[in-house]
Amino acid sequence: MRILHWFRKDLRLDDNPALSAAVHDATRGVVPFYTSDPTWFAAPDMAPTRVRFVLDSLAELAGRIERCGSSLALAHGDPVETVVAAARAAGADAVSWNDEYEPELRARDERVAAALTAAGIGVRRAHDRLIVTPGAVQSGSGTPYTVYTPFRKACEGLPIPTPHAAVTRLAPHDLPAREFATLARLGLPEPASAPWPAGESNAQARLERFLANGLARYGSERDYPSAPAVSQLSADLKFGTIGIRRVAHAALDAAQRDDTLVPHTVKFVQELRWRDFFAHVLWNFPHVAHGAFRPEYDALRWRGTDAMFAAWAEGRTGYPIVDAGMRELLATGLMHNRVRMIVASFLTKDLLVDWRRGERWFMQHLVDGDLASNNGGWQWAAGTGTDAAPYFRIFNPVTQGMRFDAAGLYVRRWCPELTRLPDAHLHAPWEAPPLVLAEAGVTLGETYPFPVVDHAVQREQALAMYAEVKGATAKPLTESPDERAARAAKLRKGRGPRR
Repeated sequence: MRILHWFRKDLRLDDNPALSAAVHDATRGVVPFYTSDPTWFAAPDMAPTRVRFVLDSLAELAGRIERCGSSLALAHGDPVETVVAAARAAGADAVSWNDEYEPELRARDERVAAALTAAGIGVRRAHDRLIVTPGAVQSGSGTPYTVYTPFRKACEGLPIPTPHAAVTRLAPHDLPAREFATLARLGLPEPASAPWPAGESNAQARLERFLANGLARYGSERDYPSAPAVSQLSADLKFGTIGIRRVAHAALDAAQRDDTLVPHTVKFVQELRWRDFFAHVLWNFPHVAHGAFRPEYDALRWRGTDAMFAAWAEGRTGYPIVDAGMRELLATGLMHNRVRMIVASFLTKDLLVDWRRGERWFMQHLVDGDLASNNGGWQWAAGTGTDAAPYFRIFNPVTQGMRFDAAGLYVRRWCPELTRLPDAHLHAPWEAPPLVLAEAGVTLGETYPFPVVDHAVQREQALAMYAEVKGATAKPLTESPDERAARAAKLRKGRGPRR
């Protein structure tokens, strides 16, 4: 048997279930193959930084495959056509791949499988991207879980699969070689963000750094954006430059060697399961890709303006922790998870902008942008999804900054115009006395913006907006336009919003 392995979001040779099974079973070798789909690049939420990460990862994968005695065959076009054509050209009896779980990709895979079957070519599929595959756990009533904690507990009753050994031998072939694409040839602009080191070797290096330096701090410091306590493996797990089993078992093995790591490892694996949870939600409830999990929330009357959205997207809201997060995103293609929650809450519940606009903005800029995780996070913050934060839970951007960036290391990195502002005023510069602002070189409205909204006022607006949908009684704001204008004037004078 000769097998064509179709690489997708499994850009590695280590811990690759479908590839390992193919190598084990193929008596005439495994041919490595990758095809890019033009519709992928035309998607409105495609981030050039993600495409660059894939191209760089493919380049490293190609080098590893050459050391295995083969070469990575490349194609560009509709996979229904390119996969079948490659299988025929390679003389393959079957095609193997690791399954995807997003609705459109599942539909694509079914079309490819049907075309292969019609051509008399076998299909061999495996699960890879999650610790627990969709459908493996259900509630006591036989329905999918829609709350994380019981989902997690059910998953913890299953063993974490053992990682697969790295593949070391692949088959030579005569498939025509194609030149690697570039962003320019794909019609994509060069990203403004710096490249994120891609490929299997960088993923492994990040894992080793985390085990050596971050895991021992994870349980206590993972919410602090300036602390080196997180794995930074999100893009690697998204595109499969490292296997989820390898990551989980590496942490568990470290905890076996050092029992002080046990509580940190437990928390780390629990956070990995959030990724599983959101993927299961998307699998079972595909409508969340386009609207609220709870359909009643699609009736929310979002009152935010385009100008408010632009201020948020560009990191000039006047709330330092929000601005720092949005600037980090633009500069790096990444954002710390705690800050993602803060900026998402701010957009939806302070600026009253539809969560879908924020979700799309993230997908257009994140190197680790993943439909299930991104959608799940945004719906959690907006209070519209499964296991969502209650709609009345609204993050205060000032107190969040003071709690998770007390020394201001994160804010000062991304908002350097506030560098000299004392810690006591860093997260609410409009409340600083004029002399303090002057000594710090901060001129509100010039070197750093006034707050675009008053958090206290917007909180009440948000509660009223959500209460309309919930059918609850809520006291609407009774401020007249003149009173609201007077409150805005106070902000401009530095008296600041209530907290």
